[in-house]
Amino acid sequence: MIRNVFSFIICIIVVVLFFSLFTIEEGHKGIILRFGKVLRDMDNNPLIYNPGLHIKIPFIETIKILDSRIQTMDNQADRFVTMEKKDLIIDSYIKWRISDLSRYYLATGGGDISQAEVLIKRKFSDRLRSELGRLNVQGIVTDSRNRLMTDVRASLNNGTSGEEALTSFSKNIKNFNSEKYDISGQKRYRISDSVNPNSMAALGIEIVDVRIKQINLPTEVSDAIYQRMRAERDAVARRHRSQGREEAEKLRATADYEVTRTLAEAKRQSLIVRGEADAETAKLYATTFNEDPSFYSLIRTLRAYENSFKKNNNDLMVLSTETDFLRFMQSPQILPSINN
Repeated sequence: MIRNVFSFIICIIVVVLFFSLFTIEEGHKGIILRFGKVLRDMDNNPLIYNPGLHIKIPFIETIKILDSRIQTMDNQADRFVTMEKKDLIIDSYIKWRISDLSRYYLATGGGDISQAEVLIKRKFSDRLRSELGRLNVQGIVTDSRNRLMTDVRASLNNGTSGEEALTSFSKNIKNFNSEKYDISGQKRYRISDSVNPNSMAALGIEIVDVRIKQINLPTEVSDAIYQRMRAERDAVARRHRSQGREEAEKLRATADYEVTRTLAEAKRQSLIVRGEADAETAKLYATTFNEDPSFYSLIRTLRAYENSFKKNNNDLMVLSTETDFLRFMQSPQILPSINN
């Protein structure tokens, strides 16, 4: 009988220890719920359990373990309007983590991470839309991009916008009045209870980083831009072609001019040479004629005979016997006199 009682007591102790002990893995934090309410200390701060082995009151207290690591949330590409009233399709992502487990638990309906991402996305979209409305496209794409991300992160964490976020953050540092362990296990200072209800701190969330992955133009705008770029390139191509044709015509005209000038110069030179040759020939003929006119007359007449009485020449000539053209045929005796 005593043995049975002892065994029963041991079983009860084992069951109590089983429901009393709990462990929290690395990278997680835990809070104790007593009758559905977050258990707090004397300073009304929620009791936060770090990774390790812990104990709780069984059947009265329950443990809620939350992931305290940095989470990454990818946002779907959304349309935003710039200061120039131009639409942009922006794809971005957010890195966040839990800064206040009690607020996070209450704001997300029991620590539901999907509910937390819905709240973050809603606030992020509003803040990013507000910040982009103050910048032009060039500023978003180039110089002001890093400043834009810093302003959006600060405005989300502090519930203000633009320059006010950085000012509010510097003011809140003066209100750090108590210390606790942050989600990484190191000591950090906590902002006073006067938390901006529009900030992520009111949800127990801290935005670690905000980044834009890609910036695109809407399809209809990009198509119009591509068409305009194509038209501009076509206009440039047509201008280059027309300039090329103009240069070709100039070169062709220059070449034709050079050809004509060269041919004319060559013809002029040939005429000059031919004239000089004819003059020299006439000079020789004249010299020869002056030296022996009878011999010159004989030679010229014989050549005329040769050209007139060719073998294949069927022309009929009717000449008077008294004509001077046939004198050498009529008076052969003249030949000795020519030789004399």
